[in-house]
Amino acid sequence: MRANREIALLSHAFTIAREWGLTDKANPCFGVRRNKEKPRDYYAGATVWNAVYAEAIQELKDAMDLAYLTGQRPADVLKIAATDLNNGFLLIGQGKTEKRLRLRLEDDGIQSGLSSFIDDLQERRAVNGIRTSTLITNASGLRMSQQMLRNRWDDAREKAAIKASADGDPALATSIRQFQFKDIRPKAASEIELTHASRLLGHSTEEMTKKVYRRVGEIVKPTK
Repeated sequence: MRANREIALLSHAFTIAREWGLTDKANPCFGVRRNKEKPRDYYAGATVWNAVYAEAIQELKDAMDLAYLTGQRPADVLKIAATDLNNGFLLIGQGKTEKRLRLRLEDDGIQSGLSSFIDDLQERRAVNGIRTSTLITNASGLRMSQQMLRNRWDDAREKAAIKASADGDPALATSIRQFQFKDIRPKAASEIELTHASRLLGHSTEEMTKKVYRRVGEIVKPTK
C-alpha cells in the first residue's frame, strides 16, 4: 500500500513539472504495475465499542455517537455545528468529495436518534455555558481538533485494552487496540440496510459501499 502511495506522489509531481514546463519527458510512472490493495475489513462489534465507550470522557463519547449516527468521516464530524441545523435537517458538507447531504431529524412525526442526541447535547452545552457553534468541543468549549480527538481516543482505547487484559481476555485487548476512530463510519454502514448506508455515506454507487464499508456478512438462516 505504501508503495502505491509513493508511485502516486511521484506521478503527481512529474505531472506538475510537465505543466510548469520543467520537462517534456513522459511520466515514468505510466504503466508501472500497482500492488493489489485489500480494503480494511476491521469491524468493531458491540463488545469492542462498549469497552472503549466505557473508558471515554464525555466529549469523546459525544464524538463517537455523532460519528455513528451520521456515518460521516472524522474530519466532517468535527465540523458539524449548530448552524447546520435547518428546518428539520442536519446539513452535511463532505470535505473529501464535496458531497452535500441533508440528514432528516424527524420522520412522520417521529424524532430520530440523531435528533434526540443533538437535543441532549445542546442541553448539556447550555448548562455548561458552552456557546461555540461547533457541536463537538472540549469541556472548556474549545472546538475539538483532530489531534485532540486522537489523544482522547488513544487514551480511552488503551485503558479499555488494559482492562480487557487484566480480566483475562487478551484476544479482546488485541481487538480493542486495532479499533480506529475511522472504523466507526464502516460500522454504521454495516449495521443498516445497504441502500440506506450508501446514501448516508454519500456514495454514488452501492457497490462502493458494499466493497469497502460493509464489514459484516450477509444475514442467513441456519439449516435448522
